[in-house]
Amino acid sequence: MGRADLPVVHELEKALFPEDAWSTELLNGELDEQPRTRHYVVAVESDGEIVGYAGLAAAGGQADVQTIGVRADRRRSGVGALLLTELLDEAARRGSEAVFLEVRADNDAARRLYHRFGFDEVGVRRRYYQPANVDAVVMCRQLRERPPMGFNKEAL
Repeated sequence: MGRADLPVVHELEKALFPEDAWSTELLNGELDEQPRTRHYVVAVESDGEIVGYAGLAAAGGQADVQTIGVRADRRRSGVGALLLTELLDEAARRGSEAVFLEVRADNDAARRLYHRFGFDEVGVRRRYYQPANVDAVVMCRQLRERPPMGFNKEAL
């Protein structure tokens, strides 16, 4: 995703998340961190139309899915799965051990997608999404085993 994509992405953002859409300023700030700690992509149809977008933050061995949005008429067509695959691949390229995300507790379709991709529910953030007071389910997918910590007494 580049700055030229922001007008379309922001319109999609407002349509998909009307109560808590990210501002253009926030989206610009995310792109300011690309590629250092961010990776943002768009899904584009053959005619050049943007039908989805996604973003990842990654640093210190951990990655966080910042956002995934798919135009309503393109849901259940594989666009979300392609975007999530790209984010997971990027997290692995950056050496992340795990990928975390928050998803609205009432977004069953997204939760099913994340479960299909191996994410586990690890917590709840009460009333995270405002102003609707909707809980966020925190999910995590391990990408690789953590190296052992401490020492192995058999090796002494």
